[in-house]
Amino acid sequence: MTGRRWPGRDRGSFTAELAAGLPALMLLLFAGLTAVTGVTAKGQCVDAARAGALAAARGDDARQAAARVAPPGAEFDVVTGADAVTATVRAPVRLLGSLRVITVEGTAVAAREPATIGWTE
Repeated sequence: MTGRRWPGRDRGSFTAELAAGLPALMLLLFAGLTAVTGVTAKGQCVDAARAGALAAARGDDARQAAARVAPPGAEFDVVTGADAVTATVRAPVRLLGSLRVITVEGTAVAAREPATIGWTE
C-alpha cells in the first residue's frame, strides 16, 4: 500500500525549477535575437554591396549608394577592375547595443558599363 501524499509537501518546487531554468531560457532568447540580427545585417550588407557595385559600374559614387542601404557602422571597400567592379560591405552585429559579437560581410560584382570603360560601337 502506498502512502497518502499530504498537500503542501512539494511547496517551493516551482520556484526552484524556475530559478534553474530561467537563465537557460534567457540565454536561448538572446542567442535567437542575435541570430535574427545577424541575418538581417547580412541581408543589408548584400543589398548595400549590390547597390555600390551597380553605382560604380555606372560611374557614380559607390560609397554614397551603398551607405543608403548599409546597416549602421558598416565599412565599404570598392575594387574597380578593367571590366568589373567588386564592392564589399562589412558590418558589426551587436548584442544588447554595446557588445561586438560578430562581423558580417556582403560582396557583389557588377560588369562596368561600356561608356565607363571607353568602349563605343
